[in-house]
Amino acid sequence: MPLTIISRTQLRQLLLSLTRDEVVELQQNLSEALREYSTGSQDNGCAATYQPQRTAITRSNGCTTIFMPATTGDTLGIKMISLQDGAGPGCAVARGRLDPNESGSVSSSSRRDSIRHSDEDSINTPATSTTSSSVKEESLDEKYLPSGCVNAQRVVGSVSSTMGAWPSRGARDTTPRGSLTLLDAESLPFGLINAYELTAFRTALASLMLFNKRKKVKTLLVFGAGTQAYWHIRLALILRGDEIRRVYIVNRSFERAAELLRDIYLPENTAWRRDVKFSAVSSDFGEYHRILKAQVRKADAIFCCTPSVDPLFPAEHLTAREGRQKGRFICAVGSYKSHMTEIHPDILRDEVTVTPPHRHFHKHTKRSGVVVVDSLDASLREAGEITQADIQPHQVVELGELMMVRHATQHAGEGAHLEDTKSLREWIERGNLIYKSVGLGLMDLVTGGDLVRLARARGVGTTVDDF
Repeated sequence: MPLTIISRTQLRQLLLSLTRDEVVELQQNLSEALREYSTGSQDNGCAATYQPQRTAITRSNGCTTIFMPATTGDTLGIKMISLQDGAGPGCAVARGRLDPNESGSVSSSSRRDSIRHSDEDSINTPATSTTSSSVKEESLDEKYLPSGCVNAQRVVGSVSSTMGAWPSRGARDTTPRGSLTLLDAESLPFGLINAYELTAFRTALASLMLFNKRKKVKTLLVFGAGTQAYWHIRLALILRGDEIRRVYIVNRSFERAAELLRDIYLPENTAWRRDVKFSAVSSDFGEYHRILKAQVRKADAIFCCTPSVDPLFPAEHLTAREGRQKGRFICAVGSYKSHMTEIHPDILRDEVTVTPPHRHFHKHTKRSGVVVVDSLDASLREAGEITQADIQPHQVVELGELMMVRHATQHAGEGAHLEDTKSLREWIERGNLIYKSVGLGLMDLVTGGDLVRLARARGVGTTVDDF
């Protein structure tokens, strides 16, 4: 069995060369795997009940390593990634917690058992709708944020002479290091991939499944300036760049934001960057709080890509009457422990609190009653936004469950489930849609296997013919 080894540099080269059609194919394969993950049936090799539990250890030096095994039924694999996060030493399997001072984890077995076992079933999501009239958005003072700038200072093409004077908060690269090992049905290794960029790439593939369904994606707001932020921006523009007009980036570090903008504005990125305007702001900027509020209100999609322990913006930016005048897609992928949170818990509490219909005289987006996650079990244990907001299992729906509804509708004939899925479709396309990802080994396994096949076809990587 030949073994293909893909280094960090080689993987980046491969990912940067992907065409739109190839990105779509990778995303469709991942979507199918997540659909099987949520079926609850071991007849499907990707099902959650068929996945091994992941384990994490924190060494005395404060470095946490996560072991993420997975299987598709035909392929086996394990990703091992490490991050210096300063946690206390300890070891735990997925059902437990790393922090020995924390209480026991939330049990979600009853909800997992209730997930339907048939592709014809649909999820029971409260009906939602949004106001169809146009929304008057807050205008931003463009003199502060011209295109290609950080804190109104140009960074494209050259390094600002003032960059060294800015504090380096948020400048540390928090991208996890590690590798993914892939084995075939006979347990023979066929792939070894550096996981530095793989994690961010497959996370963005999953995040953008719902983003693809949104009706309006004119303005994007991205928190963070690392690898996750880069791939969410790049893939969003590859998939829907003809509709996107502006991308705002918010990052604590001036230097990291400037570095990201310089990367985006490289000549070889012209094809996917198009004529989209980019600008960034750091928390050191004097107009930061005013601009942050305006950007949050203006955004059609918000991507949170930071390992933050504190909310990135006040809840009232979205929960106040002005903030609910239009629906947004809000995606949080950066925080990965229960004490971390990028989205204020009050935003989630507000979204899952559904009140009976009543007469009102102001336009607003109705509450959906649910938060979308990649994994029910993992999110109830690990996602700070979910645990701190005290979100219950019945208020959570898996991304794969939404894929199940789409799959059932596509295969049941025209008009089938039309009434049942109408409100669901309107919510996904126009409503408030909050997606929280904690990551799955299955994502790495499926996408990694596809990338090995692409690498072999293009002659990328090092292949050992008889490993």
